[in-house]
Amino acid sequence: MTSALVVTTYNWPEALSIQLKSIERLTKLPDQVIIADDGSGKETLEVIEQFKSKSDLNVKHVWHEDRGFRRSAILNKAIAQCDADYIIQSDGDCILHHSFVDDHLRHSAANTYLHGSRVNIQKELADKILESQQYNLNVFSQGIKKRMRALHLPVLSTMNKAEQFLSKKIRGCNLSYWRKDFLNVNGYNEDIEGWGKEDSELILRMLNSGVSGKRLKFAAIVFHLWHKEQDKSGVEANIRLEEKTRNENISWIENGVAKYL
Repeated sequence: MTSALVVTTYNWPEALSIQLKSIERLTKLPDQVIIADDGSGKETLEVIEQFKSKSDLNVKHVWHEDRGFRRSAILNKAIAQCDADYIIQSDGDCILHHSFVDDHLRHSAANTYLHGSRVNIQKELADKILESQQYNLNVFSQGIKKRMRALHLPVLSTMNKAEQFLSKKIRGCNLSYWRKDFLNVNGYNEDIEGWGKEDSELILRMLNSGVSGKRLKFAAIVFHLWHKEQDKSGVEANIRLEEKTRNENISWIENGVAKYL
């Protein structure tokens, strides 16, 4: 089984830089790192090129023009350029626990997607990390919220079983699935633009197609850097699209990844 770590980013090179440092510390490396860039400028490109120059990893930078929040489209484009069997997703404003990839791969199972925990780093600590470009995060760190989520206990992480319902805990910054299951529902719905619901709508279609979901607790941890909230002015339209998927039991959408394959 081959794996790809797909990281989304948009014009926050300081955060992406610290996330890339966390990738270097992983106990198990993915076969490929794909940076899905939703239209960032040259500062982000410089961070990526510097990382590529000193890393032995297979790193690919997939970029498109900045025309607003088009996370669905850039993820489709990135995954279309990937040939790995298994996709692990995170966001460029997250720091990965050193076992992040290992945990996702250890728990991977046929016909199943996984979603893990997000530990929020509060503003003061986030500012210090971004300024110093250094971090040492664990359950005892001052400046994190809901610290129980930072507990890494592999023995307990096997407790949850696969389920056939949409969890409210789905976060695109900590998600993994088989690429074939992604392609089977035509990937992300590009009718969803602006912040919100692109990940849960995708997962809902996977569920409708017969894939089950499993929550990873005490494993596959990401630490999320504080930032101002995104503009949520378009979320109502995205909610309606998700409701349509639920009410009509939709598994395949037309405006998806197929056009890039």
